Amino acid sequence: MAGYGGAIKNMSIGIGSSEGKCWIHSAGTSHTSPWGGDQDKFLESMGDATSSVVNFLDGKVIYINVMNRLSVDCDCDGNPSEPDMHDIGILASYDPVALDQACLDLIYAQKDGDGESLVNRIESRNGLHTLEHAEEIGLGSREYNLVSIDA
Repeated sequence: MAGYGGAIKNMSIGIGSSEGKCWIHSAGTSHTSPWGGDQDKFLESMGDATSSVVNFLDGKVIYINVMNRLSVDCDCDGNPSEPDMHDIGILASYDPVALDQACLDLIYAQKDGDGESLVNRIESRNGLHTLEHAEEIGLGSREYNLVSIDA
């Protein structure tokens, strides 16, 4: 439903209890069912939930996204589609919004149809709205400086 699984999705849905996952997925309409909520409100709920986790951790966190075996399916899917995008690498940041934006930019920069299904999934789910809302509520910035530590 998120369009992609980055730091914000994993901090909200990944850390949430079963009830919390339903509350986020349904955009605050159900404690027992993850279905039926408004898509954009769901995306905003992920940003809001991540903000709560970040506030609780009081800045004592670093975010790491491992961009390998990228598939259109969520890691909660027991039978996901095979990845159709080559491994990109590992990115880290103190800013979850900047990190997810950098990862998405790298996905969009791929050539020759690599990851086309993932791009289509992001766009069909309005996945960028998560970052727009997260930046709006002060969770981080979509601007970043990508620094390679490869030799």
